[in-house]
Amino acid sequence: MNGDRIIMLLSIIARGKGAQYIRMLKEKGLYLNYQCVGSGTASSEMMDILGLGNSDKDIMLSFGTYNAIDALSGELGKQVGSNMGYGGIAMVISPSAFSRITAEIIKRNSKDIVKGDGSNMHSEFDYSLILISVNRGYTDAVMQTAKRAGATGGTVIKARLAEAQEIEAYANTVLNDEKEIVTILAPNSIRNQILEDVNTEFGLKSEAQGTVLAVPVDKVFKI
Repeated sequence: MNGDRIIMLLSIIARGKGAQYIRMLKEKGLYLNYQCVGSGTASSEMMDILGLGNSDKDIMLSFGTYNAIDALSGELGKQVGSNMGYGGIAMVISPSAFSRITAEIIKRNSKDIVKGDGSNMHSEFDYSLILISVNRGYTDAVMQTAKRAGATGGTVIKARLAEAQEIEAYANTVLNDEKEIVTILAPNSIRNQILEDVNTEFGLKSEAQGTVLAVPVDKVFKI
């Protein structure tokens, strides 16, 4: 894979750790970072097993070159045995396109900091990130359905649906703009069952007015 290709690092960490985490990412050559907040849906027992702490989360969307994130993931992967202190997980996702000017800025800033050889990451796509957008108030029911299909937990992000007129016209319905997005990291072996079950119960024409999609994840590691 081209070492200058732009990829994304999605990190879900304990609430309040975001500023510290961003400082570390910048030191490693990742300068473009977006921070938002969410809440976990896993049970306390599952949180304890995963070492994810409480349910309040900082969610980071970070962009950098393949080489920069490759080097970072290799370093974090070696430290998983010791407590990284961020209380969460990170996953690597490959966007299919990126704006040219932003990409050039990212590449220029990364070159002086890290030189990687693409040896740490392998795009085996054993996992997918499932994104489920539903009307607010339906996330618990969505997670119950997803868990019956094999999901262990997820993270909820509050959102608003913007400029939905074309979707409303196509679906012949009026959409609620107050949304919650459930994100679930799942093995590909159960991905399709989760998508099918959630869409059957909470699809666009249901009261939940849900939409579902999944994107491949290149790598997952605990942080």
